[in-house]
Amino acid sequence: MNIQSKLTHPVFKTISECAREMGISAYVTGGWVRDILLNRPCKDIDIVAIGSGIALAEKVAKTLGNNYHVHVYKNFGTAQFNYDDYTIEFVGARKESYRAHSRKPIVENGTLEDDQNRRDFTINALAISLNKTDYGNLLDPFNGVQDMEKKIIKTPLNPDITYSDDPLRMMRAIRFATQLNYTIETGSLASITKNKERINIISTERITDELNKILSAPKPSVGLKLLFDTGLLHYFFPELVKLQGVEIRNGKGHKDNFYHTLEVVDNICKTTDNLWLRWAALLHDIAKPPTKRFEPDHGWTFHGHEDRGSQMVPKIFAHLKLPLNEKMKYVQKLVLLHLRPIVLAKSEVTDSAIRRLLFDAGDDIDDLMKLCQADVTSKNEYKVQKYMKNFELVTQKLKDIEEKDRIRNWQPPISGEDIMKIFNIPAGRKVGILKNAIREAILDGVIKNDYNEAYQFMLEKAKEIQLEKN
Repeated sequence: MNIQSKLTHPVFKTISECAREMGISAYVTGGWVRDILLNRPCKDIDIVAIGSGIALAEKVAKTLGNNYHVHVYKNFGTAQFNYDDYTIEFVGARKESYRAHSRKPIVENGTLEDDQNRRDFTINALAISLNKTDYGNLLDPFNGVQDMEKKIIKTPLNPDITYSDDPLRMMRAIRFATQLNYTIETGSLASITKNKERINIISTERITDELNKILSAPKPSVGLKLLFDTGLLHYFFPELVKLQGVEIRNGKGHKDNFYHTLEVVDNICKTTDNLWLRWAALLHDIAKPPTKRFEPDHGWTFHGHEDRGSQMVPKIFAHLKLPLNEKMKYVQKLVLLHLRPIVLAKSEVTDSAIRRLLFDAGDDIDDLMKLCQADVTSKNEYKVQKYMKNFELVTQKLKDIEEKDRIRNWQPPISGEDIMKIFNIPAGRKVGILKNAIREAILDGVIKNDYNEAYQFMLEKAKEIQLEKN
């Protein structure tokens, strides 16, 4: 099959000409070929040279002009540079052999066939010739195009060898199945289950990178279910695994919190691309197993799971090598607050409760509302409609109170420093009492969010604790 029409970018002609002058062969391979056939955008172009990939990269960059700096990675035998919006990487064709304790291969120079043999999946083992004699010819030794048509993820060689050699490929198989909405071929899926323990030799950073790509897909539950069913999830995310299962006592059961969580994650993906909001959805019920209790009169309860869950977030982020910065604090905050709007939606909504929610959520209130709406997974349509109607009421109240009282990201009109100056006292318990009293009075609607009202209120409260203004 000749697909010269797909090679529209002028850089391919330049690479072809440079390779011809050097007397070597060159091919476009991997993800770019796969994505161009699937009509997906791809800005990473991989070039395989039957010879020195580094030398070819340097010659191509020089031919294109002096503005292109070639980054050479001698240890890996690769070189790359940026051209327009593309990253072009060059490597010499190679064959690889592996040792049991490592995913780092012993690399030798090889043929195009050797290079295609070492690819992870048939859909990534495609190559397009850039050589004058057969320019644009598609080389598909493992029927990758056919697997694309069947929507199948399959390894070129024996899956036991492919996955045992480089266990990260197990995560990649699940990630591609999730992103492309493909099925993992039966033998390949069985091999992942068989080789799951090999994931232990992969760095946490690489595993989490694939997990983030799964979470960024349109429907992450596809990948999360596969990770659970193959047993891979148990090795790097045991807290999530513990959510699975239903316990029945005295005829009373609870929902399966693992599958509920996957539903919530899928729901949130319909409204946001924000990875960290998706993480909040994934972790919102993470503390249900340790807080689960059976009360004969009420059945199963999970009291305080939002509190305990927010405490678990830093440890989970640290274990998975996720950022321990504002992103982690954002997830922690949403996990802590995720029940608040739901409680409001169930009952008569007071202005005071709305003010407190605005004060605690700040700029994240809109994301919190998205999370809470995604958390409604009941199969009872009447129940869902009732919740959604109440959410609309809460949302409108949030807007009204915010316009009236300006509580979002609000700082009380009188600070601790102001109190110390007014009463000429050092920092201490009495300053805290007055500061908290002012804040609570405004949140409860006793006084307005106004300096003069807060000042008068403060003077009255000060008398109660025997504090006089100088």
